[in-house]
Amino acid sequence: MQINNHFSFLFNLLYSFLKLFLVVLGLMSLVRLYIFVAYSNTFSYDAAETLSAFWLGVRLDTSIVSYINFLAILLVFIIWLLNLKFLQKYLYRFFRVYFLFFLIVLTLITLMDLVYLSYFGEHATLMIFGVFDDDTQALINTAFANYNVPLFVFLLLVYFASLGFLVFKIIKPQESFTPSWNVPKQLVFFLSLIVLVALLGRGSVGIFPLAYNIQDVSANPFINKLPQTSAYAMINSYEQYSKSKAGNYDLIKRVGYSANIDKAFEVHKQTQEINRENLLANLNYKTQPNKLLKEQPPHVVVVMVESFGMPLLDYQSESFNIMGRMKKHFEEDTIFSNFISASNGTIVSLEPVLLNITARPESTSFAQSEYINTSFRQASAKVYQNAGYETTFVYGGDLSWRNIGSFALKQGFDSAAGKGTIANALGENIADISHDWGVFDGYLYKYIEQKLANATAPQFIFVLTTNNHPPYKIPTDYKSNRLEISEDLRAHITSDIPLIQQRFKDYAYAVDMAGEFLDNIKGSALAKNTVVAFTADNNTIEGNMRYENHFTQTKKVPFYLYLPEYLKPKNTINTSIASSHKDIFPTLYNLTLSEANYTAIGTNLLDDNVLHCGFNDAGVIMSQDGGFEAGKATTPNQQKCQEYYKASLAVTQYLIQSHD
Repeated sequence: MQINNHFSFLFNLLYSFLKLFLVVLGLMSLVRLYIFVAYSNTFSYDAAETLSAFWLGVRLDTSIVSYINFLAILLVFIIWLLNLKFLQKYLYRFFRVYFLFFLIVLTLITLMDLVYLSYFGEHATLMIFGVFDDDTQALINTAFANYNVPLFVFLLLVYFASLGFLVFKIIKPQESFTPSWNVPKQLVFFLSLIVLVALLGRGSVGIFPLAYNIQDVSANPFINKLPQTSAYAMINSYEQYSKSKAGNYDLIKRVGYSANIDKAFEVHKQTQEINRENLLANLNYKTQPNKLLKEQPPHVVVVMVESFGMPLLDYQSESFNIMGRMKKHFEEDTIFSNFISASNGTIVSLEPVLLNITARPESTSFAQSEYINTSFRQASAKVYQNAGYETTFVYGGDLSWRNIGSFALKQGFDSAAGKGTIANALGENIADISHDWGVFDGYLYKYIEQKLANATAPQFIFVLTTNNHPPYKIPTDYKSNRLEISEDLRAHITSDIPLIQQRFKDYAYAVDMAGEFLDNIKGSALAKNTVVAFTADNNTIEGNMRYENHFTQTKKVPFYLYLPEYLKPKNTINTSIASSHKDIFPTLYNLTLSEANYTAIGTNLLDDNVLHCGFNDAGVIMSQDGGFEAGKATTPNQQKCQEYYKASLAVTQYLIQSHD
């Protein structure tokens, strides 16, 4: 009888677990509904697919909450099994604290994921852990500038208090129906419950747990992201981050070439006639002899503008003058229109460009890994350095950011200039010309103009700007252009309008300053002997916009070229070919250097005889038939690009592992 009373107590306790379980699932579904309403990337959805996504999401939520419940149920079972009745008076208090703790952790993880989603347009990836490697003070300043942090903290505390009230209200002694079971039946009940919760946690009775490989339910990428649970996204991201940090990263195996790396080179080169004795020799190229280039080597300036995505430019008008002075240069010069970024973050786009490779998925920064002191043979700047150029890496912020200054100096740059150098060269007080992440772009370009004007040798300058970055500050004396949001644009915006208006102003300032820089170059003697290329690290505004054609539009950034008359090709340049960051330097080498040897993964965009495809490490591939997700090729050209992408990743990893 005593055992039965003990079981009755524990049965009621388990019943309270069930009620809390259902309430938490409801709250998690509300979060998913919020994501659907706030971040949907189109205007109409297939109802069946959407319901399937929500149902899959509920199953994943159930899996996470089941893990939390499993340990609690196991403890209750042990207490029953050992007949530890003296613990009864402590159990409700203990499990209130237990569930409150895990639900607070789950809430914080969900909030982190939502912030990441609002910025990058996807659930957390390993880049979220790059926060620990970033400029902490700048991040804090960004948070306070963009959000009402005190109000947010207050509301969060109110939520936690409400959550505590809810947990204490549900996890409490209460009268309920208790079956009159003998001990064997009670044992069967507990064992069945443990197995059931374990299966719910696994989410599947197949070979793999449900969260191991979340299946697509739609052709729409947003609907496919909808089921993902923040906790699983964070867990997967941390596993990827830890693996990459530890150097336990086998990309060649992942893309299917561990047993046949020769085949990867064949696909990458689009021929079976490769050098099998020295595979790396297949990546070596030489530019054509050019007497003019030998006699008159041009200055070469490559600028990576923070977050300068292309899709927003579709809304350019007199009332929404987002391009400013850059507009005429885009119309006058060469702009590749089917060009995508290597990655979705700054450092993971920057480094592949500096190293002439394809960005590797789910990998950490080279400058913050075992490769920090590695001088890579294929580094972009080394080719210009070997050609007699003075090479300079210029960053508008602190060179200590992500160790980028010291890393650049090992990759063929003679010098590296950060915000301190820029302010000193211009004779400016650094505080007067800076925002939280670095100097305002206008001053950065003045420094480059000064360096070019005073040059006594051909210059190669690579530039990374810092404006168009949260907290979106521009100089107080800068007069913004008209940026009236049309109804069409408003219908494509998914974020807070006041905040995105602030973002548009910073975007417009950054692009306008780039245009002013080109005005000054073209209006001076430098116009005759300076090549200028513009690109961007990513299109992070994608997290705030809806797109009609998601994969074709979402990763687009510019690859703009200004060429002096004597360097312009005689043949018309095909600017619609599919391409990405990996192709920047192979193209520039062939335009600006005579008989220069170089090693690269990308292609010369002026060469019509090779396969051209664009790669983004998030698995977005650009082909002549538009953008698509890796594994979802539908046309022959897309299938070629898909195989080319996987082979190029394997070849990239082989090249990295074979460093000097």
